[in-house]
Amino acid sequence: RNMITTLISHACLLVQSRDTTLLTDPVFFDYLWEDCNVQCPSINLDLKKFPKVDILNISHRHQDHFDIRTLAYLAKDASILAPDAVVLAPRDEILLEVLKELEFKNVRVVEDFKTFEIKGLTLTVTPSLNKQDYFPEHGLLVHDGEVTIWNQVDTIVSPDIIKVIHRLYGQLDFAHVRYLPLLEGSFSFHNPLELPVEEYSSFLKVASACRPKFAVPGSAGFKYRDEFGFLNQYSFPTTQEQFLRDLADFCPDIASDVFYPGD
Repeated sequence: RNMITTLISHACLLVQSRDTTLLTDPVFFDYLWEDCNVQCPSINLDLKKFPKVDILNISHRHQDHFDIRTLAYLAKDASILAPDAVVLAPRDEILLEVLKELEFKNVRVVEDFKTFEIKGLTLTVTPSLNKQDYFPEHGLLVHDGEVTIWNQVDTIVSPDIIKVIHRLYGQLDFAHVRYLPLLEGSFSFHNPLELPVEEYSSFLKVASACRPKFAVPGSAGFKYRDEFGFLNQYSFPTTQEQFLRDLADFCPDIASDVFYPGD
């Protein structure tokens, strides 16, 4: 069979290819980010049915991607991670120290465009130009010999990065692309709260330059809860559906669909 990519929650993807399973940025439980956030839409995850995971990838330190509660569960429960599972992590001292404290084994520190061959999968890390953060972050290309997928996560990429991706793999089969500018910082620092057109347009341009056979919007599956709920109207200026309408106008030859937990 070809690869099957399933969205678990937010940016947590389960990629299954023949006898190899990869899990990235796992978030299994509520609540997130100092209990301010809740998964949206909510999920009902039966962990007893989870397949054995051979590769665990962590893209960066943000708490909605580096969820210590979920990682502690994976470290202690032998039913999900295979005994020889490989953990891919950025060169981030704090992140690596947490993985060490949780007693993860086989941790491999990734480098930009460095390729790993693991259990029949070719994994290539794509860089991020995220100047606003001081810690490293990466996307991930997954190739099984026939099919190639790209998980952009929250990375910021340039035309040159896209050119390297094309040189390595040609046209991608599936891309999990960025679509949503998050405006919490704008609210906090009294900056404008309307959709930032330049940033939003850059996401459309990346999808167009990448030109995968199929694209889905990614990495925005949470909302604020309880007394923080008022932030939702400011923080999430668009939707998956609107992004796909805009993508269809901007680049109509890319097939696309929404991507919600369970898809």
